[in-house]
This record gives sequence, C-alpha cells and structure tokens, in this order.
Amino acid sequence: MGVGHEAFWQALVAGKSGISHIAQFDCRGYATRIAGEARDFDPREWMEPKAAKRMDRFAQFAVAAALTACQDAGLSIDDSNADRVGVIVGSGIGGIWTWEHQFDALRNRGPDRVSPFFVPMMIANMAAGQVSIVLGAKGPGSCVTTACASGAHAIGDAFQILRRGEADVMLAGGSEAAITPMGIAGFGALRALSTRNDEPERASRPFDALRDGFVMGEGAGVLVLETEGHAVARGAHIYGELVGYGMSADAFHITEPAPEGDGPARAMQAALRSAGMRPEEVDYINAHGTGTPLNDRVETKAIHTVFGGHAGRLAVSSTKSMTGHLLGAAAAVEMVATVLACYHSIIPPTINYENPDPECDLDYVANRAREAPVRAALCNAYGFGGQNAVLAVKAWE
Repeated sequence: MGVGHEAFWQALVAGKSGISHIAQFDCRGYATRIAGEARDFDPREWMEPKAAKRMDRFAQFAVAAALTACQDAGLSIDDSNADRVGVIVGSGIGGIWTWEHQFDALRNRGPDRVSPFFVPMMIANMAAGQVSIVLGAKGPGSCVTTACASGAHAIGDAFQILRRGEADVMLAGGSEAAITPMGIAGFGALRALSTRNDEPERASRPFDALRDGFVMGEGAGVLVLETEGHAVARGAHIYGELVGYGMSADAFHITEPAPEGDGPARAMQAALRSAGMRPEEVDYINAHGTGTPLNDRVETKAIHTVFGGHAGRLAVSSTKSMTGHLLGAAAAVEMVATVLACYHSIIPPTINYENPDPECDLDYVANRAREAPVRAALCNAYGFGGQNAVLAVKAWE
C-alpha cells in the first residue's frame, strides 16, 4: 500500500488492494497462500544494516513509521524536551519471525546456536523500546498487547497521558509482522483466514455476503499526538483532534465476539462519553470490519445499538478490504486513515463489496471513495479475548 502516509492515503482513495500471493516463505500446502505484505519496505532506508539485523521486522516497521511521523510533524527531540516526549507502540504478537528462526536454530544445531539477540528481538515491547532509543524520547514509555486492539489501546493510553499532563508529545501506534509460517498456519487452524487464493485482490471482503475470513497484513502506523497548546505554540501542522477513547471487555469467549455486540457497543458509547459527543454528531466509522462472517455481523449490530436511527445515515467502511488485517497494528494504521478522512473530507471505500448481506445493512461506502464532510469519526478495534477499544476524532478547525 506504500511507505508513508501520502502513498498510503492515495492507495486507499484509489481503492487499491495490497493483497497478493505470499512471497516471504514457501506456503505450498497451506490452506491460505495470500497476504498483504509490505514489499516496498527496505529497513536500510531507515537504519544502519547492523541495527536492522538486531531488530525483528515488526520493530523495523515501528522505527520507520516513527521516524516518518516525526519528519512529517517537524518534531525534533533533544535534551530540552526529551523527558516530555513519550512512546507507546502496541503489538499483538511481537517478534514471531525471530522466534521461528531461533527455534529452528535450537532444534537443528543445538542451544549454543541460539542468538544472544533472540530475546531482545522477540519480545513484544521492543518496538516501543527501539523507537524510544532511536528518537531519544525519555518520557512515558509502554507497550500494549491486546491482540487486534493493541494499536487503538496504545493511542488511547497515550491520549490519557497527555490529558493528565504527564507529557507534551506522545508517539503512539502499533506494529506487526506476523506473515510467517506459524502465523499463517495458526490463524488458518482457527479457520479465520480467507482461502480465496485464486483471486487475492478480491479476497478481503468485509460485510460482503460471500466473505470467508480475513487476510493477514503487516506494517505499522505511528501518530504524533500533542497537547493542543504545545502543537499550536510550535506551529505544528495539525491533521485532526483526538477527542475520545473508550474500551470494554466482552467477558464472553477467547476468539468469538458476544453475539449481540454488547462489548463493542459499550466501547463506542464510552468513546462518545469521553469525547462529550452525541451519536448524531458522528459522520463516519472506520470499522473493525475483518471480513469474518461473525465479526462483521456483530459489529453491524453494535453500531445499530449505539446509533439507533442515525446508523442508516452513517458512512461505515473497512480499510482492511485493502490492507488486510494487521492484527496489533491494524487500529493504528486505520486511525491514520480515519484522521486523513476528516482532514481531506474523503471517505475511503470498502472494496470487494459485491453481494449485500441482509444482516449487514449499513452504508459501507462500497468500492469507491466518497467526497463528504467528516466532522467527527470513530475508529473501532476489537481483539481476541474480548478486549475492545474505540477512538473518537474530529476535524481540526
């Protein structure tokens, strides 16, 4: 889908699919052989080769995304402000590539062949740690691991840190690189992945009646969050205003959402309360919209519960139809899309929406981007274990 927010946004608006046949490993014999790989990414553009070798791919993604975000924001970090700049980067799985390669070394060559960098490359908090080290950010630092809600929780937690006055700036988002033999095999064993291998670009089809599962994606999204006073004082280019954060737990099942969408509904309601917004003020929802039969039906129910008669007037789209599902990075990348929708007054589409499902009866912005004012929007994220997070954003005026 491109490196950097401009290339990413242009791809979204064009309705481009980033899904293709997997090239990172030989997936013959796998039920699913397609994914959204970040093929344009070269870590050497962002770091020295030696540093890259000591980072798992998910950490490389996070560092590149953070450097890009700081460059776009015109943000410099030095001794004068380092302790007021923090980092929270979520990851659902962490360094699974490293884990698999090092397990092979252990099994085939013995314990003395395991790399001394195995642990600091594999652990999920290392994306946040590497970003802090590279940027020299000494403020609040953390990692959130709540499966597919990780990126949203990271941004929401950073938002609350800023509201509490504990930092002036937070780098927040998510990173994931789980297109690996075990990653694809594991989600395949859950029967969660699409097996539409013969037409990869049409495989991710959220809310469509013929959807058959999600498509794995990889990448990272990082946002520069600042207090209003700090951003205005330094003349920052402001894309939007983060105004609300809500979260909830389904307390229902390890992988399935509660059938009536109670948990997602409560998270959306909490985000609206946090933002001080009425449901009818929302113009757009960037849906979790995975393309699994159950998730899309339940999320639609939850939206009806929260928005009532206004639900039919909402624009709802799933950018996973183009990017695939980035797991712990999904909501962070989708928050970038949501903010840019407000900024540009363009709503990205849900591509591959061809067969209406009677149980998914909202306006899913089918197949083509739509020019329309987006004064306020929600970004939904729901994770295995029933952990839900929703972010609310407004256009900056």
